[in-house]
Amino acid sequence: MTQTILYARVSTSEQDLSHQRTQAEKAGFVIDKVVADHGVSGVSTRLAERTEGKRLFDMLRRGDTLVVRWVDRLGRNYDDVTDTIRTFINRGVIIRTVINDMTFDGATKDPVQKAVRDALIAFMAATAQAQAEAVKEAQRAGIEANKGDVTKYRGKKPSYSRDQFQTVIDLLSNGAGASAIAKETGLTRQTILRIRDDQPAAETALVKWGM
Repeated sequence: MTQTILYARVSTSEQDLSHQRTQAEKAGFVIDKVVADHGVSGVSTRLAERTEGKRLFDMLRRGDTLVVRWVDRLGRNYDDVTDTIRTFINRGVIIRTVINDMTFDGATKDPVQKAVRDALIAFMAATAQAQAEAVKEAQRAGIEANKGDVTKYRGKKPSYSRDQFQTVIDLLSNGAGASAIAKETGLTRQTILRIRDDQPAAETALVKWGM
């Protein structure tokens, strides 16, 4: 019997994972089991080295579906993400993303369709790595510019929570407008626009405040 497993990850133990399941279910996924890692950095730890992430390699069987919010949950960089996706595909596992409902599997035998699939995987993995590196660079720049002044380094505390930030990103990825997202999250339209226009800076602010 096949199963649908949601893999979720948050980088600090204080963050709440429930919104990732909620988003998946709102997108129409029927989740049989959730495998989650708390307090694990996605940019420094490979999936196979995470406490719960490595269980996926033993749990998933041919015909099973692995659901993730986005491909960045499956690795720390371009090579890691693409290798992980191909490993699961070769085992007969179907990978689906909550954002944009992308599906990756090994069902197609047509060389052109396979080329399109692989190119899309590569593009998404490269985008995920570029975003992660932008966040790290923003953090380094902020720390370097404000050494010795913790208050200045942290800046103003974000008016949004980690869960709200993630919801905004998910809705933006699905094409929702700022006004609609503001109504959905309870945030101001100006806050939505700030997050939209500079996502790395918005996420860096959360990291600085341990959120």
